[in-house]
Amino acid sequence: MSGPAMPKANAETLRNRADIVADMRIIVPGEGVVDTANEMRAFESDGLTAYRQMPLVVVLPETTAQVSRILKYCHERNIRVVPRGSGTSLSGGALPLEDAVLLVMSRFNRILDIDFANRAVVAQPGVTNLGITHAVEHEGFYYAPDPSSQIACSIGGNVAENSGGVHCLKYGLTANNVLGIEMVLINGDVVRLGGRHLDAEGYDLLGLMTGSEGLLGVVTEVTVRILQKPETARALLIGFPSSEEAGLCVAEIIGAGIIPGGMEMMDGPAIRAAEDFVHAGYPLDVEALLIVELDGPQAEVDHLIERVEAIAKRNGATTSRASTSDEERAVFWAGRKAAFPAAGRISPDYYCMDGTIPRKALPRVLAGMRALSEKYGLRVANVFHAGDGNLHPLILYDANKPGELENAEAFGADILRLCVEVGGVLTGEHGVGVEKRDLMPEMFTEADLNQQIRVKCAFDPNHLLNPGKVFPQLHRCAELGRMHIHRGQVPFPDLERF
Repeated sequence: MSGPAMPKANAETLRNRADIVADMRIIVPGEGVVDTANEMRAFESDGLTAYRQMPLVVVLPETTAQVSRILKYCHERNIRVVPRGSGTSLSGGALPLEDAVLLVMSRFNRILDIDFANRAVVAQPGVTNLGITHAVEHEGFYYAPDPSSQIACSIGGNVAENSGGVHCLKYGLTANNVLGIEMVLINGDVVRLGGRHLDAEGYDLLGLMTGSEGLLGVVTEVTVRILQKPETARALLIGFPSSEEAGLCVAEIIGAGIIPGGMEMMDGPAIRAAEDFVHAGYPLDVEALLIVELDGPQAEVDHLIERVEAIAKRNGATTSRASTSDEERAVFWAGRKAAFPAAGRISPDYYCMDGTIPRKALPRVLAGMRALSEKYGLRVANVFHAGDGNLHPLILYDANKPGELENAEAFGADILRLCVEVGGVLTGEHGVGVEKRDLMPEMFTEADLNQQIRVKCAFDPNHLLNPGKVFPQLHRCAELGRMHIHRGQVPFPDLERF
């Protein structure tokens, strides 16, 4: 496998593979165990396809009891486990390990209860994000977080990565819309956090689990908040001669106290790729495009559209077009939602980044990315959740050309360093996974990271759940805070460091 170094495989686990597979077949009978090379090939990577690794075995349980037995079995035998949802992760968060059971939750695909009175839906983790909205839209409700991959990504994966989407500016990320979960700990214990109520007493363990990237437990049930669709929703397409002018417009809209339902930005290459792919009616003579959606009572929406158009004009907008129907609004968004696959039409490969910055830093970061593009000799198409400063640069490269993948990775790392430099963070919604793991010291001190690892140790003291992800150096829990180098000799020389 190319890419970041991963923990050294456990030789004893590899020797016992046949016995482990046989035992998995007892726990999950039927077709729930995949162990041949050809069949496992479909699971060798997630959405970050630059990194691939065959798993020890793939197991697809159907019940919480089966998940509990699998984790308890692995815990007792010191076998690593990598949880996986739909495999749409863009940070390598579901990358398999050769000595780990790949625990695939896609068969947990049922909606268990719809409670309109309490505005809640109870779903298994394999239900797709969009599937929740489809289940409740007949009563005028929807689920707000809407990642671009919402047609395929699972709600369990959304919890693992704290996913957002175009409407997270006003309605929040997954963390703001999850009410409760059922989860299984590495020792097989089944616990519940939260419920259909708004909040719970005690430590915010639900908040801790949301965004924990499969390091603390395996989610087997999710209760989410659903919202009533607003009376009116309209979208504006606003074109600008430059991304800097569009960025200034974004800052002024938010500064004016206007909180759109969604506010997205695309630069010239992304606009042209999306328009060629979807034919959404995007203007092709601009270098930046804002999609601003305003929702609420009709009178309020009409008033806000006038205010936003005036702000855009002051900031140099050359075109502005408002949707006149829900169908037209959906077409506006279709181009943005398809921006990632559209990039595949203009480049053999692309590397999708994810960082977040203060909105006011957008012009500086855009200028910095242009300079980096020239430095590395690679094109970049930019797509932003502009309202909350979440950037998704698409670095275009050709993996068949020697050195271009490594160049793209270095380019991406410099973008993320730039995000941290201007007061931002390494990720907004894709997670750390393996992609950003070795950049964590750019943002956190060793004391910060050790404190985070102590939380991991409280749930998984033997580091069996999704090892090699998020943390740049593996510590044994008992040794945290005790590292001391004497005369150049590192203690515990057998400890894996990567």
